[in-house]
Amino acid sequence: MPTSLFDLTGKVALISGAAQGMGRAMALALAEAGADLLVVDLNAAGGEATAAAAREMGRRAVFSPCNVSEPEQIRPLFAQLDREFGRIDFLGNVAGEGMLGAPEDIELSAVEQTWRNLVLGRFCMCQEAGRRMLAAGRGSIVNIGSLASLTALGRSHIAYSMAMGAVAQMTRELSTEWSGRGVRVNAILPAQVLNPGLEKRIAADPALENKFLSGLPAGRLGHPDDIKGLAVLLASDASSWITGTLIPMDGGNLAMNGGGSVGPIR
Repeated sequence: MPTSLFDLTGKVALISGAAQGMGRAMALALAEAGADLLVVDLNAAGGEATAAAAREMGRRAVFSPCNVSEPEQIRPLFAQLDREFGRIDFLGNVAGEGMLGAPEDIELSAVEQTWRNLVLGRFCMCQEAGRRMLAAGRGSIVNIGSLASLTALGRSHIAYSMAMGAVAQMTRELSTEWSGRGVRVNAILPAQVLNPGLEKRIAADPALENKFLSGLPAGRLGHPDDIKGLAVLLASDASSWITGTLIPMDGGNLAMNGGGSVGPIR
C-alpha cells in the first residue's frame, strides 16, 4: 500500500489533552506523519513539551492552554487557530475527565461537570472545527469515547458512562449530518489504557490490574502509543470512506462474552 495514503504533510491538526497519555501519543503520531499542530491542554509544561517534540521533527507546533469544558475558552482557541494556521484538517477530541460516584450517592454537580467535560465541551470543539471544515469541504474529527459508550462498566461509573454514551451518539449524528459535505466524524473507544489517571488508581488499589486483565484477551493493558496507528489512519486519506464508526481499541474486550475467561480452563 502506498505510504502517501497516510501522508499528512501540509495538514493542520488540533489535539486536546495533548500534554500526556493518548493525547500526546496522537499528536506526535500526526507530527511524525507530517502534520502541523495546535497542542491544547491545561498542563502548560506537558503541552509545551509535546509541541517542542513536534518541532524537533520539523513541524510547526503551537501550544495553547484551554479548559475544554468551557465554551468561553474554546471559541478564542479557534480564533487563535485561524490566526496561526488559517485552516484545520483534523480535530482530536481527547481531553475530558469523568467523576466517579455510586448512582445513589453521586452529587448532581459531579454529574453535570462530567457532562460538561465529556459532552458539552467536545460538542463545542466539534462545532467550531466543523464550521471551518464544512467551509473548506473537507476534514476529519475523532472523538475519544470509551467501552462505556456501548456497555456498562459498573464500579461507580454512572456519570462517565452516561456521558460517553452521548459521545457515541454525537459522533453518529455529526457524521450523518456532515459526511456528505466532506467532513468525517469517528470515535475511538479505548479499554483500560495506562495513562497517568489509571496508573494512580492501580497504585491505590493494586487488585484493579488483575480485574482489568481478566477481561482483556490480549493479555495486557493498553498503552497510550496504541492509539498512534488509528489516529494517523483516521486523519489521512487512507480512511476516506470511514465515517460514523465507533472503533474499539480494547485488546479484545468487547469480543469476549461476559462469562468468558482468558486462557485455557485449568
